[in-house]
Amino acid sequence: MSTPRRTHRREFLRTAGPAVIVGTELARAARAWNSVPSTEPGSEAKPRLLTGCCAYSYSKLLKAGKMTMEDVIRKAVDLGIDAVDMTAYWFKSTEPAYLASLRHLAYKNGVCFSGAATGASTVQADAGRRTQVLEEIKKWIDVTESLGAPHLRVFAGKLPPGATVQQGIHWTIETLKVACEYAGKKGITLGVENHEGITQNADVCIELVQRIDSPYFGINLDITNFIATPQADAYAQIEATLPYATHSHVRDVFENGQAVDLNRVWPLFARANYKGFMSAEYEGEEDPLIGVPKLVEKIKTLCRKYSSV
Repeated sequence: MSTPRRTHRREFLRTAGPAVIVGTELARAARAWNSVPSTEPGSEAKPRLLTGCCAYSYSKLLKAGKMTMEDVIRKAVDLGIDAVDMTAYWFKSTEPAYLASLRHLAYKNGVCFSGAATGASTVQADAGRRTQVLEEIKKWIDVTESLGAPHLRVFAGKLPPGATVQQGIHWTIETLKVACEYAGKKGITLGVENHEGITQNADVCIELVQRIDSPYFGINLDITNFIATPQADAYAQIEATLPYATHSHVRDVFENGQAVDLNRVWPLFARANYKGFMSAEYEGEEDPLIGVPKLVEKIKTLCRKYSSV
């Protein structure tokens, strides 16, 4: 499984700044977003902001063979968090016995899996390639089920040369509608991440949710991935997509190096009555063994302040 690439976009954003507009389509004027009620009329909002960590936070150590996915599970105990997002790029295999061993280790340590991930991109011009991507997603839905996880992160991706955003949206809907039908039968929700490519714009994310129209589909919301426009900064786009969030990834620095105001972000989740995981996704320069606990501590402090549990 290929890991989605981030390098080129990050270098570009550091140069261009936070209000960069990438192309006329991705920087469409923000429409008047319709907010979706997140509580029943007359009921009290009770946000449940649960602490988590993405295995990707330890990518440097995992890539170097200095850490295993088993170690990531044990680290969750040391960090005092609720769950691990099992970024699957460093699984030893997808054989049932191996997946069962991870699930059992997590259970014995009182750790749950908030989700898993597949790196396949749905933005494919070739119909045959879209079929292959669908089969890849189905494979990882099965893996997610074997892990006992409720959520699978999926990606749309970057447009191929000459393609339009609307074509990318069409291809993504075509693939993910079928994938959601398959996932729903297993009780698994798919969350498209607002990652590199067409989904770095709140309008596109919301359009995907509305047109796929499945209770088993939403947005894996990374608070640092939206590209600001003159019409809507990153915080406005976070707020607009929160009613559709199925899972969240948290970093404390935007792609351009600007600090994220986490004290501004958490109330947005609370007001949206979000119920789910706030998963650290550390990608800083420090050794993850030092940097991850620092980020997790910020998350834990804010969750204690704004969560109902």
